[in-house]
Amino acid sequence: MGDNLAQKLIRSHLIEGEITTGSEIGIRIDQTLTQDATGTLVMLELEAMGLDRVKTEVSVQYVDHNLIQEDYKNADDHIFLHSACQRYGLWYSRAGNGVSHPVHQERFGKPGKTLLGSDSHTPAAGAIGMLAIGAGGLEVAFAMAGKPFYFKMPQIWGVRLVGELPDWVSAKDVILEMLRRHGVAGGVNRIIEYHGPGLRCLSAMDRHVIANMGAELGATTTVFPSDDEARRFLKSQGREHDWVELTADADARYDIDEEIDLSTLEPLIAKPSSPGNVVPVREVAGAKIYQAYIGSSANPGYRDFAVPAEIVKGKQIHEDVSFDVNPTSRQILENLVKDGHLLSLIHAGARIHQAGCGGCIGMGQAPATGRISLRTVPRNFPGRSGTQEDQVYLVSPETAAASALTGVITDPRTLGMDYPRVRDPEHPLVNTEMLVAPLPPEIARSIDLIKGPNIQGLPLFELLSDEFTLPILLKLKDNISTDEILPAGTRVLPFRSNIAKISEFSFERIDPTYPKRAREIRDTKGHVILAGNNYGQGSSREHAALAPYFLGLRIVIAKSFARIHWQNLIDFGVLPLTLKRPVDYDELQQGDILSLKNLRKAVTEGRELMVLNTTRNYSIPVEHALSKRQVEMLLEGGLINWLKRRISNK
Repeated sequence: MGDNLAQKLIRSHLIEGEITTGSEIGIRIDQTLTQDATGTLVMLELEAMGLDRVKTEVSVQYVDHNLIQEDYKNADDHIFLHSACQRYGLWYSRAGNGVSHPVHQERFGKPGKTLLGSDSHTPAAGAIGMLAIGAGGLEVAFAMAGKPFYFKMPQIWGVRLVGELPDWVSAKDVILEMLRRHGVAGGVNRIIEYHGPGLRCLSAMDRHVIANMGAELGATTTVFPSDDEARRFLKSQGREHDWVELTADADARYDIDEEIDLSTLEPLIAKPSSPGNVVPVREVAGAKIYQAYIGSSANPGYRDFAVPAEIVKGKQIHEDVSFDVNPTSRQILENLVKDGHLLSLIHAGARIHQAGCGGCIGMGQAPATGRISLRTVPRNFPGRSGTQEDQVYLVSPETAAASALTGVITDPRTLGMDYPRVRDPEHPLVNTEMLVAPLPPEIARSIDLIKGPNIQGLPLFELLSDEFTLPILLKLKDNISTDEILPAGTRVLPFRSNIAKISEFSFERIDPTYPKRAREIRDTKGHVILAGNNYGQGSSREHAALAPYFLGLRIVIAKSFARIHWQNLIDFGVLPLTLKRPVDYDELQQGDILSLKNLRKAVTEGRELMVLNTTRNYSIPVEHALSKRQVEMLLEGGLINWLKRRISNK
């Protein structure tokens, strides 16, 4: 029996472990990607590690999230990031150059390589045959130091595509169909591998859309073959020499098999406030909208802007609609200008914003209170848009443009016009001017990090205590996202390099009293958080683990965890435990006092632990899923302490 593509990619980079589902493996990382909302902390972590220069083939720091400069903080951090790139040997993508994921695919992506990124949508690079995984910044810093990336070997989920997409249906509808079928936890501990004859109708950037939003399924990553389409894309970027053919063996097998007949799909929409809340557009058609927003790494390609431009060409946007267009790279923006599509958008009434993440991460373009916003972004978690009580729907560019014209949610098939058939330019303008290359090592060592007043050092990390008596400070429901743990947006993310300050926003959308209550007991006992299923879904931002740790979080007990957040908790010395009996979640209450004894021995010698609820006088069985390596890290107080000790011993 032959290998599927995911197995080939892992096998070619395997350093530790065996390719057995559920066992921990370590792989070599060729490339890393950081963005400014997570990168500042990564650079501080490199400094804390004492790293001289990154050890990867390529590492790139993008500035794409924190582009709004209300005061000095974001501007100072951009200067800091530039100085860190000069010091440690990274490429630097300047503010306004575009969103990390499409720019990386344009300029640095290589089939067959591994990519680790401090952004949960890093798997988008799987569109051209890379093994690309999102992780917390500390894991990325570790990889930049030349160390393996560890994770549990996932199941391989083969999705065979057949047929061809009908008019008015596009790649966004393919991934929304996956979410409709499986929900936001359907891909947990799985790699999704797309194959089959239906791939012929999907361009490299169409595949990027699907691979990007595999993160919303909770998947470890998504992979597509590196075929003639990947070759065409790289050739258009002047990089055909980087192409290699990579496909699954003809007799490859998958742990899970599924098929999607593309010809049967129709325009889909994810209703508030979850990417998994998917229905056909026709079921909600007619609802009045305030905003239609096109852009983000989830619809970043040329056609994702050119098709809407053709839809609105010669027409006017409805007077009640804000039609926001957020180009995803400066290169795409230049090509839209060259081909006249930008003129069509502007003349129709579109508001053009700078190339970057923008409204996707709550950086501007927040919708009006109580009004519907249609967006081509990957997520619609509550409040992520920047408006507390938002009503964000996820749609394709076709649905967004059609609805912008009519003022109501509109199935684009009802517009009464021929479907615009737009192809990527065969010879696009290529822009590399805003990428700053790494300095030679002999010059880099003389560079000092430039730190503004908002950049603070990391907190000290304590060894895991042998005994805890802690209150449950919060009891949370299922599918709590990292946006709910620590919000994004213009108010919060400028403090990403100031943990003391950013911690003040922890859980504010769920319980604004949490930071104050946590601080009051932080220095004497700390606390526990109790959660339901899929705790920590969404963004890879490690601040969602680090900020509560700073406030005294020492243990999280949940029904289940999202992969990246689970690892982030361990990295910063927080013990993640899983309930063995779901009924105990219902019995445990906020305010209950929990006691754990002989903890260091218990986590070292076995999986199961007993937690005594001293308030109600009964014991609860829980378990951990830590590997031997992770147990060692946790005992040391997290990854930074663990690495420092190993370096010191050497």
